[in-house]
Amino acid sequence: MKNPASLRPIAIANWLMGVAFLVFLMVVVGGITRLTESGLSITRWDLITGTIPPLNQAQWQAEFDLYRQTPEYIEINGPAGMGLEQFKFIYFWEWFHRFLGRLLGLAFALPLAWFWIRKAIPKGYKPRLLALLALGASQGALGWYMVQSGLVDRTDVSHFRLSAHLLTALFILGGLIWTALDLRQLKRSSRNRPAHLTNMATIVILILFVQLLLGAWVAGLNAGYITTQWPLMNDRFWPAGIDWAMGPLFAFTHDPFLLHWLHRWWAWVAVAALIVLARKAKSIDRRASIAINSAFGIQILLGIATVMSAMNITLAVLHQAVGALVVAATAWGAHVVGRRT
Repeated sequence: MKNPASLRPIAIANWLMGVAFLVFLMVVVGGITRLTESGLSITRWDLITGTIPPLNQAQWQAEFDLYRQTPEYIEINGPAGMGLEQFKFIYFWEWFHRFLGRLLGLAFALPLAWFWIRKAIPKGYKPRLLALLALGASQGALGWYMVQSGLVDRTDVSHFRLSAHLLTALFILGGLIWTALDLRQLKRSSRNRPAHLTNMATIVILILFVQLLLGAWVAGLNAGYITTQWPLMNDRFWPAGIDWAMGPLFAFTHDPFLLHWLHRWWAWVAVAALIVLARKAKSIDRRASIAINSAFGIQILLGIATVMSAMNITLAVLHQAVGALVVAATAWGAHVVGRRT
């Protein structure tokens, strides 16, 4: 029988919230990496030695020589006159993104081991924490799988692999917050059981998932650059230029005009769903309702501003950052309406 005094639900909850913040930071840096076209600058995956960036001119030149063999350099950056100094800029963002990934792994695995050894993890939470650890570990492999798609025969990464990488990160973010909230409820009373996902919250999350998927595809296909108008797209409500030649399925998964249009208008379906969730949560925890309404309100304004500014990088990064906050707030609201005592 585990000694109740050894259990540390609030300490574990606070640790998970700290890890969630690191995931949020990873999403932000990942957005910067994407928007600066930095993701293909490191052409190898070295788990240990890759932690240290090039330290001298010879090492920098060796990394640059590897990058010069990629289609992105041969077809785009080479003809544009990229030199070593410009390469160092894009290398930094990809290296920093990977460094944060390594740091995040340690920030999760080492405290988890400590809590486990100290027998401080409440009953029923070990499998969930191990699942989160496994998902986090898979992100490294998934990130490299994404990068590989842009190193041969194409100048950018697959938008399918990009979306898988981003959505997995956001799923982890939601899972960390949900588990932390469960543990905080347990701290308040040992009779509190983990929250359950209600049917209404499930529908809201699925609607939000579609919006996030569309956003990831828009980013992966650079579809945000096709217009600077809102609500019209190049003086039309329904965009011209959609290529149906390969069939509807191909258009709905590959055509930048159609995906941009779907992303901007499905957003209002997501807003309606989030309003329903916020109203439901308000009677239980008003703070969660405020967080949901604030997050999606700011996100809509940032999305419009990003388009109208011709993808200003600061606005675009903020748009991705607040998108992660929308996920966090949604997880909070869904947890509130699904609490059980």
